[in-house]
Amino acid sequence: MKSTPRTRKLGEAVREALAEVLREDVADPRLDFVTITSVQVSSDLGVADVYVTTHGDQERYDELLEGLRSADGRIRTGLARRVKLRITPELRYHLDTSVDQGMRIYEALKNVPPSMAGDE
Repeated sequence: MKSTPRTRKLGEAVREALAEVLREDVADPRLDFVTITSVQVSSDLGVADVYVTTHGDQERYDELLEGLRSADGRIRTGLARRVKLRITPELRYHLDTSVDQGMRIYEALKNVPPSMAGDE
């Protein structure tokens, strides 16, 4: 999706509103400890790609996506109340695995042998 200042600003507003909706309006235990890392809104404002992460393994991620999809109606309703748009965008949920990748890199770097670390 092409990003413009308008869509970036709207994406941030949608991200904040979605976090509030998940915290206050949705009581699904599958959505506990979810973090919305970013939202990218399409240029026509009809679609919002929502990137989420949580702690756990692949099974936990699958559970999280299932919970988001099952609560989609309630989430969109809460979003419509908080962000005034002519049309509430369709929400597409994606996993943000950058945190997991960063942790794997961090762990790998912790285990670098001293001989390879370089002279300081």
